[in-house]
Amino acid sequence: MGVVMEFRQPGGAKPKGPLSDPLSFAISELDRQTMTMVEEALRDGRVRLAFQPVVIAADTRKIAFHEGLIRLLDPAGRVIPAREFMGAVETQELGRQIDCAALDLGLRTLARHTDIRLSVNMSARSIGYPRWMRILKRGLRQSPTIGERLILEITESSAIAVPETVTAFMDDLQREGIAFALDDFGAGYTAFRYFKEFFFDILKIDGQFIRNIHTDRDNQALTRALISIARQFEMFTVAEAVETVEEAQFLQTLGIDCMQGYLFGAPTLKPAFLPEDRKLA
Repeated sequence: MGVVMEFRQPGGAKPKGPLSDPLSFAISELDRQTMTMVEEALRDGRVRLAFQPVVIAADTRKIAFHEGLIRLLDPAGRVIPAREFMGAVETQELGRQIDCAALDLGLRTLARHTDIRLSVNMSARSIGYPRWMRILKRGLRQSPTIGERLILEITESSAIAVPETVTAFMDDLQREGIAFALDDFGAGYTAFRYFKEFFFDILKIDGQFIRNIHTDRDNQALTRALISIARQFEMFTVAEAVETVEEAQFLQTLGIDCMQGYLFGAPTLKPAFLPEDRKLA
């Protein structure tokens, strides 16, 4: 008969749940602090969009659209990138509030700058969120051209979680002229059968397939395959995380439509389309 050993806390008490593990407790505490930071930033209006250009591959001097990336500011005004907080809040109510803030900022930007197109990130979890839909409808009423200049980016992992919900949502909004991009494609596990139903307008190829593509034969083969899939379903392709001239040149030979990455510009709170007085603010 085996011996069962029980580890007890001082005083004879048994450990209580998974947080008795010091590492789990530390992670939980870090998440709690992150959520508090996000709550305070949203409450105080310390939310901004950082804009990164997406250029046309055939002529990289021309910008197809900008991606608006959500950023929080700490009390001292320092920028906090999304990677620092999205993991902790994405499945929470705060994740929906962040999506609302990003959409509101994006729509306001489109209303002020009528000569740009802008993509804004969202989670499929926000599709049924009433406040998000109210912000969208209010923003679309500001100008008849806003819908056709708005691109909504949904990550592959988010879309595949609720495919039927996503397809119905896209069908409704594409009638308003809104375009949809499947973000970080290749990072998750999309079933190819959903391509017949999704009807995304843009396919953004995850940066892991773009790094060193000019020398990495595996990445070359995978990216060729992804571009071929996009063409079959009449989607524009965007290569993410392009950082070197060599990567860009090789992607051009593959026939990629657009490119995005630090080679063409880092995300910035002060993009070229903002007036000079706003840049100084």
